[in-house]
Amino acid sequence: MLRVALPAKGRLAEQALLLFERAGLKAESRTERALMAPLGRDFQAIFLRAQDIPEFLADGAADVGVTGADLVAESGQEVIELLDLEFGRCRLAVAVREDSPVQRAADIPPETRVATSFPRVTSAFFHGIGIPVRVASVSGSAEIAPHLGVADVIVDLVSTGATLKVNRLREVAVILESSARLLANPGSLHDPRKGPAIRELNAALESVIRAKAKRYLMANVPRRRLAEVKAVIPGLTGPTIVEIQNGGGGDWVAAHSVVDADRIYETIVRLKALGAEGILVTAIERLMP
Repeated sequence: MLRVALPAKGRLAEQALLLFERAGLKAESRTERALMAPLGRDFQAIFLRAQDIPEFLADGAADVGVTGADLVAESGQEVIELLDLEFGRCRLAVAVREDSPVQRAADIPPETRVATSFPRVTSAFFHGIGIPVRVASVSGSAEIAPHLGVADVIVDLVSTGATLKVNRLREVAVILESSARLLANPGSLHDPRKGPAIRELNAALESVIRAKAKRYLMANVPRRRLAEVKAVIPGLTGPTIVEIQNGGGGDWVAAHSVVDADRIYETIVRLKALGAEGILVTAIERLMP
C-alpha cells in the first residue's frame, strides 16, 4: 500500500480528507488521535504536522502527501509537485506598521530586523533584492513583533488581510502565493510499481477539482432550434442529443451538456428563450478529460 501523508489537524486536514473522500478514498476509522488509517484499498494515510510532510516525503517515509506550497518552499526538500488542490489559498507577505514610511520591500533599510516563522524563504527573498536583513525566527504571532520592538518588519501568511489590519500593519510585498498541493517522493513517482498508482491518484483528485466548476444540464428542446441550442450549450465536445421516445421523428429532442457553474443562470435564460422545457441541472462528482 502506498503511504499518503496528510495534515493531522486544522482546516487543511478537513479539506484534504473531504477531497479524498469525494474521489472515493475515504479514511476509514479516522479518529482525532489516530496516526494512521486505511485510505481506500490501495493507500494508507499517515497523519502528520503539515510542516513535517515535505521532510517525510523527501525521506521516503511517505510516497505522496498534501501540504501547503509555503511549507514546501520553507522546507527546501526535494519533492515533486503534482497538482494544485485549490484550497488553503494564502500568500506569504512582507508587512510593516501602518505608520511606517516603507511603501515597498525595496524601501526597507539594510540590517532591519524581520520577524517570521519562514526564515529560509525570508532570507532568500531579501538576498534576492539585495537587502541584508536580520531574520528573527518566531514560531507564531509575528504580528505582535513590531509593536513590542522585537522587529520592524514581519513576513507572515496572509489570507484576507484582516489580521494585519486589526494589528495595524500594512502589506508592502508578496513573496509567494500558496495553496494546498499534492506532492510526491521522486523515487516513488518513478518506481515502476508505485508510479502508476500515484498517477491514478493524481487523475482522480484532479477530476474532482475539475468537476467543482461544472454542472450537468439536461433539457428538452425543439428540434428546429437545435443549431441555436448547440451554440448555447457547446459542452466539452458538443452537446449530446438524444431522441425522445414519443413515436420517433418528433418535434423535440433531449440535449445533455456540461456547462460552467458560474454561467448556469444565463444558460437557462437563453435556453428558455429558445423554447426549452424540462430543464434539469445537477452537480458533477468527477469529470475526467
